[in-house]
Amino acid sequence: MCGYLAQAQLLVAHLSDYLLPEFFQMHNPRCHFLILFIQLISIISFYHYVVRIRGEDNNTSAVKVDVGIILDLETDVGKVMHISILLALEDYHANASRGAIRIVPHIKDSKKDDVEATSAAIYLLKDVQVQAIFGPQMSTQTDFVIDLGNRVKVPIISPATSPLLTVKENPFFIRAALPSSSQTKAIAALVKNFDWREVVVIYEDSPYGFGIVPHLTDALLEISTLVSYRSVISPSANDDQILKELYNMNTKQTRVFVVHLRPYLASRLFLKAKEAGMMSSGYAWIITDVLTSLLDLVDHSVIESSMQGVLGIKTYIPRSNPLNNYTKRWRKRFRQEYPDMDQIELNVFGLWAYDSITSLAEAVDKVGTTAIPKLKKPDTRENLTDLDALGTSAVGSLLIDSMRNTVLKQGLSGDFRIIDGELQPIPYQIVNIIGKGEKNIGFWTKRDGISCKLKMNGKTAVKCNNKQLGAIFWPGESTIVPRGWEMPTSGKKLRVGVPLKGGLEQLIKVERDSKTQAVTATGFCADVFKEVILSLPYALPYEFIPFPIQDPLTLPDYDDLVHKITSQDYDAVVGDVTILAGRSEYVDFTLPFIESGISVVVPVRDDDRRDAWIFLKPLKSELWITTGAFFVFIGFVVWVLEHRVNKEFRGPKSKQVGMIFWFSFSTLVFAHRERVTSNLTRFVLIVWVFVVLVLTSSYTASLTSMLTLQQLQPTITDLNDLIKNGEYVGYQEGSFVKDVFIKRMKFDSSKFRSYITLEDYDDALSRGSKNGGVGAIVDELPYLRLFLNKYCRKYIMVGQTYKAAGFGFAFPKGSPLVPDVSRAVLKVMEGEFMNNIIQKWFGNETDCPQKDETAITSDSLTLDSFKGLFLIAGVSAGFALLLFFLNFLNQNREIFATDDSIWQKLTAIAKVFDEEKDNSNSMSEKTSESNGSNAPKLLAASEASPEILPDLPLQSPEIRISDGLGASPAAEGFSTTEPGTPVHETN
Repeated sequence: MCGYLAQAQLLVAHLSDYLLPEFFQMHNPRCHFLILFIQLISIISFYHYVVRIRGEDNNTSAVKVDVGIILDLETDVGKVMHISILLALEDYHANASRGAIRIVPHIKDSKKDDVEATSAAIYLLKDVQVQAIFGPQMSTQTDFVIDLGNRVKVPIISPATSPLLTVKENPFFIRAALPSSSQTKAIAALVKNFDWREVVVIYEDSPYGFGIVPHLTDALLEISTLVSYRSVISPSANDDQILKELYNMNTKQTRVFVVHLRPYLASRLFLKAKEAGMMSSGYAWIITDVLTSLLDLVDHSVIESSMQGVLGIKTYIPRSNPLNNYTKRWRKRFRQEYPDMDQIELNVFGLWAYDSITSLAEAVDKVGTTAIPKLKKPDTRENLTDLDALGTSAVGSLLIDSMRNTVLKQGLSGDFRIIDGELQPIPYQIVNIIGKGEKNIGFWTKRDGISCKLKMNGKTAVKCNNKQLGAIFWPGESTIVPRGWEMPTSGKKLRVGVPLKGGLEQLIKVERDSKTQAVTATGFCADVFKEVILSLPYALPYEFIPFPIQDPLTLPDYDDLVHKITSQDYDAVVGDVTILAGRSEYVDFTLPFIESGISVVVPVRDDDRRDAWIFLKPLKSELWITTGAFFVFIGFVVWVLEHRVNKEFRGPKSKQVGMIFWFSFSTLVFAHRERVTSNLTRFVLIVWVFVVLVLTSSYTASLTSMLTLQQLQPTITDLNDLIKNGEYVGYQEGSFVKDVFIKRMKFDSSKFRSYITLEDYDDALSRGSKNGGVGAIVDELPYLRLFLNKYCRKYIMVGQTYKAAGFGFAFPKGSPLVPDVSRAVLKVMEGEFMNNIIQKWFGNETDCPQKDETAITSDSLTLDSFKGLFLIAGVSAGFALLLFFLNFLNQNREIFATDDSIWQKLTAIAKVFDEEKDNSNSMSEKTSESNGSNAPKLLAASEASPEILPDLPLQSPEIRISDGLGASPAAEGFSTTEPGTPVHETN
């Protein structure tokens, strides 16, 4: 203050030397007073001018708030933020409403050194006693300063981007920049957009570099993309070391590189990549946010020569009039502060610094306009170190509470939002480096993913794919999207185990060259595998390793082959390996590339048309027996119902027994001549005739089919017959089908015989079980189809087909190759290749007309098909019989009223049943002796007693039965007459 007054007095003295001689010549006392007044006014004006330009104020109504600024002023980014901070404070103080608070910045240079940054922080906290610190900008410097802020309770607002600095663990830390981990989802979405399945990550050997790696790896794994290689570049690496590492990466198959380096190291990398030929067609390069945002700091000659076609991810900053005006002011101020430097451009870190200081100023306003106390010093008076001498801020907690959740909706960087101390993600912009600059090709947001156009009003962005991202300029002046991989010049090959066996070579055949010892695999399974590998979005070198199945010493099977994966002898297994639940417990299978199932093949028997007993084969034996039993049963029911009232059913016992069989069996061809008189009998016969009609029609159709159609009939139609007959069953050696039939069908394990080739199958089936062969072959459908293609007229598939999952490729548990290979399998199966390869190895299925009959059952009709008919006939006959006996017992109930014994009563009832009904006989005689003139009398009698003329046309208008006494035009079966037509009989 005294210095300012001395300067003012000196200035006034100089003015007095110039003005006083003139005034003294006037010899006027008023002039002396005027001179003194001018001196006083000059001193006061000069004092206020000095205070304004120094940023201080002696006005007791203004509160001064000290804020520390720690930047690397030797770096371009530090200079950019420095100018932005100064402009932010000027804009804050220029607001007339802010006169009550004045923020005083104390800027310290960390000089790219962690110790210098720490020393500056201690100085600001201990000596200046600042209420908040902005910076440092480097992650390693910020780490220790954050600890100091937690100790002193002073907010540390840092633009450091390392994800290793966590806000949750540091209550006084505010991150004023997006962490590098926030862009990993955008990078993963870009990789997925081009279907790249492997990438190489190149990062700096520093906390800035390796902090992003875990987050980027996780983001890529979520889209099933692998980080095939991690390249760590030291900031101190020379050009030869960088070139050597690039050559090493070029020997691998991956051609997609994600670069997370700072501008200086990145420019050296791309220069050497150009020299190594890695900026040519087929390569894809993606640079991360910091490098893309600071691209103007990279030498333009490097961009034009070595970075053409590179894709970049950068924070999206919406253009606005305030931003344009601010950019002009920033450039002008930069030239004033750093006149000796080349002009550099404002970047996102400068905008974040501006918005951060603005947010800090607003937080200071919220705390209040009262005098802000200094830091509270420790009470002890002992000699203290610099750290121990640090006090605690009385307002730090208030400031941090205000800043941890703040929003600047009209910030220069856009929507500047700090939630829980963390700057919230904003949209990312995807750019393509072309010429000296960059071209925008799309955007990425957390909600919408990749989009062509960004709408900031809350509406959904416009979706797009790689074809809609624009004309992307790829390295090597190519417009074709790189596939992301090439055949590597070196590297480990996938060890693929294949079964080595002597037969069924159409599915898998393994050969070894006697000179080169090279192993080749052919056949259906091998060809599918090779096509699947070619369909992968990356190269997958492999080599076949044979596994002998027919080893007579160890007797291995397919389970042993699959177990070679768990023992790490093989990386995969390819062949006719069936997907089973037991195997899937220790390996992972791809989707099946061919359907499968388990069935049975048996020999075809001779033509049955030459069999003398073929007429019996349309019906199964149980149906023949049931039909015969019902014929006897229906004949018995008719005899019971007609015995008392119809003399055709009376006579000697032998005649009556013969009538029972004759009458029922004659209905088979409708040759019966006997009349029936009972309505119950007619009801039974109507149902039975319908049953006979259905049976005869079905029998005729089945017999016709057997005699007219040429069919391949199996020797065995039911698998249970194999067990009953004790037949031997053949199967493929090493197959699992034996265990399936033993568990499901309870086959005797001693009845199985193993074979290797299709010729072995044919020989065994031809000889049969009794001659050292087998009665049937059980195997999976692909093998059986091959067998039937060759021997289609000798054998046939019968019985039920047991479902199986099919053939698949096996990989270790959790292998990342499984989903990729499964997708490739689907792609191959949907294409024309699959039809061609099936035709190649399995042949044309129409060559043999009988081989499409994969499941043959018996042509004989079974009882199950007619159970309903027999049930209806049986219930009808039983019901009629029940009604007859109830009526008969009711008519003869006086017999049961006597005192005779039960045996006597039953005997009496039997005698009555055996007796002929008199009224029926007398009426028959009266009818035969009467002439036409007696018709009115008979009609009158019938009205009085309808039971005496049961055979008159009025009683049965639709059916006329011959009486058997004279010639009749309708002498056989049932004959019909028109209703109301009288019956004329000849005497």
